[in-house]
Amino acid sequence: MAEPTIAARVSPLAHLQERMRAATVTGARGVTLTEWPFLTMVDLRVAPGSEAADRIEKTLAAPLPRECGDTTTSGPHTVLWLGPDEWLVVSQAEATAVAAELGEALGADPGSVVDVSANRTTLELSGPAARQVLEKGCPLDLHPRVFGPGRAVSTTVGPVAVLLWQVDDTPTYRLFPRSSFADYLARWLVDAMSEYRGPEVA
Repeated sequence: MAEPTIAARVSPLAHLQERMRAATVTGARGVTLTEWPFLTMVDLRVAPGSEAADRIEKTLAAPLPRECGDTTTSGPHTVLWLGPDEWLVVSQAEATAVAAELGEALGADPGSVVDVSANRTTLELSGPAARQVLEKGCPLDLHPRVFGPGRAVSTTVGPVAVLLWQVDDTPTYRLFPRSSFADYLARWLVDAMSEYRGPEVA
C-alpha cells in the first residue's frame, strides 16, 4: 500500500515573493516588503488582574498590556493588546507548545486560549518611505509624535482590515491581515511603493 502524500505547507504569499522582491526601492526613499510566514499567533482571553492572568504573565515572562495600542516583548513572545480582556501572542516558538503552556496557565479559570496561526499572515514593510506608503491608505495618524515603536492597533490599509504594529523607528511595520486578504494587500502595497523609485517632486 502506497504511503499517503502529505502536502507541503505553502504561505499565503508564496506566489508573490518575486514580485515583492522586485518592488524593493533603495536609497533615501527606500522601502521593502516581505512576508514573515508561519509565525505563531495565539488569541488569549482572560480577566486582567486575575490569578489566571498572573500565571499567564509568569509563563510569558511579560506583563499583559493594559492600554489600547500597547505591546510587551520577552524572549520569543510579543503580546499585543486587542481589547480589555483580549491579547494576541505572537511568537517564534512552536504554536502547539505556546498554546499548551498558556492553556495550562489558564487552567479551569474563565477565558480561552486559541491557536489562530493559520488565520493571518505577516507582512513587513520597512524603510525610510514605509510610513508614507502606509499613509496612502491608512486612516491613522502615523506621525512619530503619535505612533511609534511598540504601538499596535487594529485599523485598515486600503480596504483591508489589519493589525498594524510598528516594530522600530527605521520605521519597520508588521501588518497582520487575514490570509484570504493577504494577496490583495500585498498587491496594494507593491503599487503604493512604486512612486518612490522616482525622484522626489518638490
